[in-house]
Amino acid sequence: MNEKKDKLELARKSPEATNPFGMMRRFTRDMERLFEDFGGFRFPSVFSSEALPFPTEFEEMDWMPQVEVLHNNGQFMVRADLPGMTKDDIKVELANDMLTISGERKAEKEEKREGFYRSERSYGNFYRQLPLPEGVITEKAEATFTNGVLEVTMPAPKAEPATRKLEVKDAPAVKGQAKAAA
Repeated sequence: MNEKKDKLELARKSPEATNPFGMMRRFTRDMERLFEDFGGFRFPSVFSSEALPFPTEFEEMDWMPQVEVLHNNGQFMVRADLPGMTKDDIKVELANDMLTISGERKAEKEEKREGFYRSERSYGNFYRQLPLPEGVITEKAEATFTNGVLEVTMPAPKAEPATRKLEVKDAPAVKGQAKAAA
């Protein structure tokens, strides 16, 4: 029982536990193992990484920026927190009614003291893809980057649903029903 508890603690402390895509990778490995040979039947590998639409993006992704989506005063706005980055580190694309924000985060810290030197570097790709609501005017989209916050705005007129009121009429009487009613 203690060995099982130790394995659970190790799983919680693994880097996969803090990254949602890492958790999905661990889940898919567990599911593959479960269905590997189920009662003598061989199931196809539906959980393999080759089945993912773009597996390399998921494998290389180390960090997922926080994103806020707003629809206010006829404007559709997306804000992404990208601390420590510059506008040159970020790529913003609009295609097929999707907004894609991607890039690479690079951080280097260096500390020098008497008889002591420490240098840390961390790198990580990120990729966020958000569906755009119907009616946004992507041709007028703008992106700005200020103090680590990317803001993408585009006009999105409030779409009024097309409604029509129908008059309810009496159904026409059928000849056979008129005699029976009399």
